[in-house]
Amino acid sequence: MIDGRHVTCEARSRDVYGRIIGVCFKGEIDLNALLVREGLAWAYIRFSEDYVAQEQAARAEQIGIWQAETIPPWEYRANRWERAAAASPRPGCPIKGNINRDGERIYHTPWSPWYDRVQIDESQGERWFCDEAEAEAAGWRATRR
Repeated sequence: MIDGRHVTCEARSRDVYGRIIGVCFKGEIDLNALLVREGLAWAYIRFSEDYVAQEQAARAEQIGIWQAETIPPWEYRANRWERAAAASPRPGCPIKGNINRDGERIYHTPWSPWYDRVQIDESQGERWFCDEAEAEAAGWRATRR
């Protein structure tokens, strides 16, 4: 068991969004490797192949996330548009255009943090859009994060 004291982390690089890619240690123990080996994280080979062996071992033993069929988070997020478009009442048009209590017309893409909470009431003038250009041309603005 690893306690939370005396953990050190070191930055290795940055991703395309400027986020730090790093490794954390408890003494000599690489915590990233430990998480992957225990089936609690994926080896994100887009940035590094450092933990491929640990992931293969966890998969072979079917521990942690490997107890069932899984979809890596980056793949799940990549097809948000397709899932939302399929669920939209306007086929292929997953952008939600709602009107807030101040009367502002705001559109939400499937990756908006509020997307799942927004309910569209077309009888109140709210709409579904096929793309952001359509929403903006109709006078709606993107949500602010």
